[in-house]
Amino acid sequence: MSAASSLALALLLALPAAAAVAADPALSTVAERSGFQKTGRYDEVIALCDAFAERHPDAVRCETFGTTPEGRPMKVLVVSTSGALDPDEARRRNLPVTLVQGGIHAGEIDGKDAGFLALRQLLESPTGQDPLRRQVLLFVPVFNVDGHERFKAWNRPNQRGPEEMGWRTTARNLNLNRDYAKAEAPEMQAMLALYNAWDPLAYIDLHATDGAQFEHDISIQVEPLHAGDPALRSIGLALRDGVIARLAEGGSAPLPFYPSFIEYDNPASGFRDGVLPPRFSHGYAWLRNRFGMLVETHSWRPYPERVDATRRTILAVLSMVAEHGPAWARETRGADQRAVELAGTPVDLTYEASGQAREIEFLGYAYTRTPSEVSGALMTRYDESTPDTWRVPLYDDIAPALTVPAPGAGYIVPAAFADRVAPRLAVHGIRFERLRSGVQGHRVEVFTAGTATFAAQPMEGHQRLDVEGQWSEDTRDLIAGALFVPIRQPSARLVMSLLEPGAPDALLAWGEFNNNFERKEYMEPYVAEAVARDMLASDPTLRATFEGRLREDADFAGSPEARLDFFYRRHSAWDDRHNVYPVLRTDAVPAP
Repeated sequence: MSAASSLALALLLALPAAAAVAADPALSTVAERSGFQKTGRYDEVIALCDAFAERHPDAVRCETFGTTPEGRPMKVLVVSTSGALDPDEARRRNLPVTLVQGGIHAGEIDGKDAGFLALRQLLESPTGQDPLRRQVLLFVPVFNVDGHERFKAWNRPNQRGPEEMGWRTTARNLNLNRDYAKAEAPEMQAMLALYNAWDPLAYIDLHATDGAQFEHDISIQVEPLHAGDPALRSIGLALRDGVIARLAEGGSAPLPFYPSFIEYDNPASGFRDGVLPPRFSHGYAWLRNRFGMLVETHSWRPYPERVDATRRTILAVLSMVAEHGPAWARETRGADQRAVELAGTPVDLTYEASGQAREIEFLGYAYTRTPSEVSGALMTRYDESTPDTWRVPLYDDIAPALTVPAPGAGYIVPAAFADRVAPRLAVHGIRFERLRSGVQGHRVEVFTAGTATFAAQPMEGHQRLDVEGQWSEDTRDLIAGALFVPIRQPSARLVMSLLEPGAPDALLAWGEFNNNFERKEYMEPYVAEAVARDMLASDPTLRATFEGRLREDADFAGSPEARLDFFYRRHSAWDDRHNVYPVLRTDAVPAP
């Protein structure tokens, strides 16, 4: 028997009887039957979803919540022994909802097999402990279904097992864990519809890492903890640390941060903690005053070990939600109300670790760093036969990096952009209204970019845009059909994250308004020459400014284009909408 098979057998024997041996063979998985050397194809998910619902009709519903671009059904198991198997009934009974998601990166498929194990264990446990009576579990075995079926060996070259697995991205080559804010993938739109319908207290996203070789087998990150509503942060800490403690009791060596070196391939550089932007699952949930958890098993641990650690994580989360969920849910409703009151106050939208580090002990292996005869680069080589405790810096002093005052009333999206922006807001459950008639001379704030920098390389098929500028007061005539997006709603932080131009995952940052930052009209040089001479002759102050630039700025003085552009930008012919962000802020609700 191989070492991996021996480990698989040991882990199976360590499971409670209900999890180790399926009373109904229809509820067992390819992973179990192969000693966790393999994982099943997606038809297994469909079959297991139906089989669990048939075996436990009072506790499980098998539902389809979307269809992928390649036509596959997206399956969710709705599970509760309380009898509350629809959102309205769950809300009526004040039952917390926990959404557990596997396979957003379908090669990292630990969560699918672990979830079915945990589910069977809970439904068939003889202990009498039933956390499913005090909550509703939504289990999505595979989020990226089309990617799951791009199935072959070596789809995850930095991972030990299973023998074959799915692919990281969707059939349209979109990375779903970069899509929460922009929400362009059909799969993401289906997931957010499920999220909006059930309003889960906790969203658990199950992954496996890439990266170096070390002994730690799993990391757990939760937000709100560093970010978001202050009253929710202590709950986020309790959730994270409670799961970590249960994992440690079960023999894991869990981490509270993502173990990616600051300097690529250099263990001595240490680690930096932080708060991810809302393109990521657990960077998204806190903006809605709910809890997001990123679970990352370590890809170099054997597959059966990773599945077991993930199973224990799911059980730990469900146990904690069963015990504390009602109280935590009350706090999130309080956070919703506090978010409604954010108008006119400073709101933190991004966070970063400071330069202050502390030394930690990290369970690694002995390693060397020597030049490679293949690549010529400096390479790190690990000796897994020699465990070693590294002493490395951890930068985990996290503070706000971008703070923006919330508008007094909300945002206005001009009618020309309303049909483009409205679906982007609706998919997140953000409330907005269309102006039925025009409004004359409405006081607003307008953002003008001093610099607008287009990314040199595309990201997720978009040319991202970075702007620096400022808001200034002005008046605008608003046309019927414009959108008013009130800030007074529970998702106020998410509204700002999508509509503030400096936010990292704003619609602007993803290129939604790139046309407004492109030059569309030009003044021919011979025209600009004549215009410049007239302006110099009629405006002594302008002449002094121009001559000062010539003396003080050699690049300007040496560029005919820049010199003529100096005058064009000051002429009435200049496009006064260039580099102006079309979305407006307002301190007053528009009214005809």
